[in-house]
Amino acid sequence: MSNLMSLDLFHPAVANWFSKNFPAPTRPQDLAWPSIKARQHTLIAAPTGSGKTLAAFLSAIDDLVKQRLAGTLEDTTQVVYVSPLKALSNDIQRNLQIPLEGIQLELHSMLLGEANIRTLVRTGDTPQSERTAMIKRPPHIIVTTPESLYILLTSEGGRRMLKTARTLIVDEIHALVSDKRGSHLALSIERLQALVEEPLVRIGLSATQRPIEEVARYLVGAGGLSPDGTPRCNIIDTGHVRRLDLAIEVPDSPLEAVMSGEVWDEVYDRLAQLILSHRTTLVFVNTRRLAERAARHLGERIGNENVTSHHGSLAREQRLAAEQRLKAGELRALVATASLELGIDIGAVDLVCQIGSTRSIAAFLQRVGRSGHSVG
Repeated sequence: MSNLMSLDLFHPAVANWFSKNFPAPTRPQDLAWPSIKARQHTLIAAPTGSGKTLAAFLSAIDDLVKQRLAGTLEDTTQVVYVSPLKALSNDIQRNLQIPLEGIQLELHSMLLGEANIRTLVRTGDTPQSERTAMIKRPPHIIVTTPESLYILLTSEGGRRMLKTARTLIVDEIHALVSDKRGSHLALSIERLQALVEEPLVRIGLSATQRPIEEVARYLVGAGGLSPDGTPRCNIIDTGHVRRLDLAIEVPDSPLEAVMSGEVWDEVYDRLAQLILSHRTTLVFVNTRRLAERAARHLGERIGNENVTSHHGSLAREQRLAAEQRLKAGELRALVATASLELGIDIGAVDLVCQIGSTRSIAAFLQRVGRSGHSVG
């Protein structure tokens, strides 16, 4: 199907907004839209920065716009978006507002009135007042984490809100399939399916994985398998190998089981050199304690105003401030734990440094992928 034809699936206001902001649909978008529009389970496997999230969201937004214009859109939750990270959830809500506002302008120019499509984030960071408000007047799109979805499914108000869901989007699904957290989410997805009034369309967004069929099996669950075990799911696999510019650096002093202060000084001095020779650097570490320590030592070398830390123990306001400063280009470096390793849109990062070894090659490549995070 050609790029032009895949955009024909959308309302003109939605298609016009897309055409004004992007030269053409990416290959994952082009292949996924007909599948999602046909309400088929769809797994999109593609590299970072290839428009996977917008591929899922634009179809959902288009459905809501068409309902609004037909006068059938009610104050009910239709789309449940699950992401593994709070930071990613906040990022997605911001990235949802841009197309929604743009599509609203298109509707105005066509004299079609207001879209009034509402989105809300529900994570552990969400204030109690917002949690209560969303139960009273549900958002059309709810953005949440696996843990918060579980909590919603256990409360009477949450279940009432989720009962009208029609579409489930699971982002960064590859980060969930292999651990207990993923098992827990799989149970929540089946509880959600048992609760809703009609079959859920399940959309998974994944980095390139092998075998991708295993991720598809996880997405559709046992009830979505054919007798021979193949998943009843359209797999859009547009993975390609990115060219990587990698280097391993070690300090001049001999490495020992416990690194001395002098060796750490060499590490921080070299990191400072690398940071100052790039525009924006993301430094990954494996513990929250090291994130704080590294940010402090780097601040002494490049200026405290140019570097800060990001990890799960920080207050919500501090984490959001760090993310916003990074995106606005106000930071030369951000030292983070796994809290920023997934597909968050973190702007113009042109260097990623990893201190120490990651738990897996996949996690390392995920972190590397935060640099040069754009189409192509």
